[in-house]
Amino acid sequence: MNNSLLDHPTLSARYFYPWPNHFENPFFVTGDGYRLGCRYLKVSDNFPTIIHFHGNGESVQDYLGDFEQRIAGLGANLLLAEFRGYGMSSGEPALAAMLEDVRLIVEASAIPPEDIIFFGRSLGSLYALHGASLYPQAAGLIIESGLADPLERILVRIEPRDVGATMDELKAAVGRHFNQQAKISSFTGRVLIMHTRNDDLVSVSHAERLYEWANEPKELVIFQRGDHNTILPANEEEYFAKVRDLVRQVSTGLPTKSDS
Repeated sequence: MNNSLLDHPTLSARYFYPWPNHFENPFFVTGDGYRLGCRYLKVSDNFPTIIHFHGNGESVQDYLGDFEQRIAGLGANLLLAEFRGYGMSSGEPALAAMLEDVRLIVEASAIPPEDIIFFGRSLGSLYALHGASLYPQAAGLIIESGLADPLERILVRIEPRDVGATMDELKAAVGRHFNQQAKISSFTGRVLIMHTRNDDLVSVSHAERLYEWANEPKELVIFQRGDHNTILPANEEEYFAKVRDLVRQVSTGLPTKSDS
């Protein structure tokens, strides 16, 4: 599969902000010539597992500690997925090529898809939604400040000629790999979409479109406080209450297993 346009070094350099860091007990996932330094907090075999994909200006390290403990307190395990080149991962970030990492992470986790809740924030929504399309039987999908139209954000960073393409060629490449409408409409689990009314980077219209395309059961939450980068701290209690509700709703359908 040729991902050359969307994985062009110019686009990668303008879209991703990788930097190294280290933390204890990484969960490594091996790819072809690289490995991903993820983190897996497993609390109970009887809990669903959230696989979380962060934004392009964040890393797994930003979600250690408080976020982990809040999620555990809601009754979910948490696997924090890392991008290539970020944190403790090797390799180089690449927009389309990293779609392949979603399956690698799920397979390495050994979690049955029906026990998984995919969770994507901002750019990470592309990978969470890809996971939902790969595993339409997954328990749930949470999109925070997500993208309905990735081309819009790509064109903020490059012009087609920067990657040696015409506009039609770039549109076609995005459509092949990031057809968000097709991906979310194929998902059969419970969906939660959260956004802020005053998002200064990704218009709230993205959330409205994703919600329109999603199947029931689904919920759209538009916060009146905060912006793209402060959605969680500005709405912390309601934010986690909505995640808790989804976790509880999907947990009722999971079989009970012995704790490891």
